[in-house]
Amino acid sequence: MRFVIALLVLPLVAAHAQSRERARDLGIPLDGTPGKYNAITDVAGVKVGHSTIIRGSGPLVAGQGPVRTGVTAIYPVSDSILQPVFAGWFSLNGNGEMTGTAWIEEYGELLYPVLITNTNSVGTVRDAVIEWGMKRVTEDAWNCCLPVVAETWDGSLSDIFGFHVQKQHVFAALDSARSGPVQEGNVGGGTGMECLGFKGGIGTASRVVAMGTDTFTVGVLVQCNFGSRGQLRIAGIPMGREITAPPDCYETRGPLDSAQARFRCPEVRGEASPYDPEAPGPVPEDHGSIIAIVATDAPLLPHQLKRIAKRVALGIGRMGGVAGSSSGDLFLAFSTAPAEPNQGLILNQRMVHDNLISPLYTATVQATEEAIINAMLAAETMVGANNLRVTALPHDQVRAILQRHNLLTK
Repeated sequence: MRFVIALLVLPLVAAHAQSRERARDLGIPLDGTPGKYNAITDVAGVKVGHSTIIRGSGPLVAGQGPVRTGVTAIYPVSDSILQPVFAGWFSLNGNGEMTGTAWIEEYGELLYPVLITNTNSVGTVRDAVIEWGMKRVTEDAWNCCLPVVAETWDGSLSDIFGFHVQKQHVFAALDSARSGPVQEGNVGGGTGMECLGFKGGIGTASRVVAMGTDTFTVGVLVQCNFGSRGQLRIAGIPMGREITAPPDCYETRGPLDSAQARFRCPEVRGEASPYDPEAPGPVPEDHGSIIAIVATDAPLLPHQLKRIAKRVALGIGRMGGVAGSSSGDLFLAFSTAPAEPNQGLILNQRMVHDNLISPLYTATVQATEEAIINAMLAAETMVGANNLRVTALPHDQVRAILQRHNLLTK
C-alpha cells in the first residue's frame, strides 16, 4: 500500500449532525408526514450509534486492507437494563444472515440492541453483544443470549476477509448510541456499501400516523447495498437511466487482473466513456443486500409486526429493487409500546385492531422508500480496495431530472 489512513468514529454527539441534503431538502416529492428528525429515533426510546473503520488505500492485501467497514447499533429502548419488546421479522430473499430470528419466530421478543455490520463480521459482533449484555440482562430474562446481528457484503470496497471489525468497535457503536438526528451514508455498517449503482450505506426516515384519537410513529433504518443503476427509480422516474455520472471504475494505472482492467476509469485510460446503464460494471448487478429495521410505538403483537416487516419490500420496490437471487433482503420490526405488567398466569396485552392496521403499513412503505433515498444522498464518493471508485448519487442531476419532469417540490 502507498500509505495508511486510520479513522475510527467514536462516541461523539456531534457526529450525528446532518451535513448533506436529504430527500426533502432536495425537493423530492414524498408522501406522508415525517417526525421531528425524520429518523427511526423519532420513536421514543430508540437510539442509534455507529463505529466506522476507514483505513488504508491502494491494492487489496488480505489481512491489511484497505478497510471500509464498521458497525451500526439500534437500541429498541434506552434503559440501562435490557427489557424485551415484541418483534417480528421477514425474509424477502434469504441470501444473507440475521441471527436470532429463530427465537423471534418462536417467541416474538427482542431483548438486545440490533447490530448491523459486514457479512464476515457477524460472529464477532454477535459474541461482543452477548459479552456487553452480561451485566445488562436480568437474572430472570427469558432470552439471555440470542441477539439480532444482520449483515450486507462490503467486499468490493473493503478487505472483508481481513476480519477488521473487533469487539472494541462493537462496544464503541453501542456506547455512541443517541436519540435525535442519525448520521447517514458512509458510516457504521454502511461504510463500504453500494446501492442501486451508486454509493450507499445507512439511511433513515419516519412517519407520524393519526389513527382515531391516537397518534403513532413508524421509523425505518436501512443498510442499503442492493440493485443496479439501471433499476434506480426516484419519484417514479427511471433515474438511473437518466443520470450521466461516471460508473464504478478502478482509479489506478497499477496492476489489475484481467477482469478488473476492463473497468479502469476513463480518465486513467485517457478517453471519454459515457455511461451506459445496460453495460456491465465491476460490481455484479445482484451483488448486494438490504437490511431494514422498523420501529414503532404502536401497540402491536408479534404476528402484526411480521406483517409490518413484510411491507418494507414494497418500499424497496418503489426504488426499483427486485430482490435478486444473490441478495439478502432481511427485515425486522419491533414495537416499543410498554408491555402490561406481569399478572401471573393470564396476561392482558393491548394491540391495534387487525382490521385497522393499514395506515401503519402505508407508513412503513413510505419511510422505507425515503430511508433508501436518504442513504444514497448522504453517501459520498468512495475509493476503496484496488482503488475501486464508487460514485455518489449526484444531487444536481437528481434535482435537474425532477425539474424536467415537473416533480421538484422546491
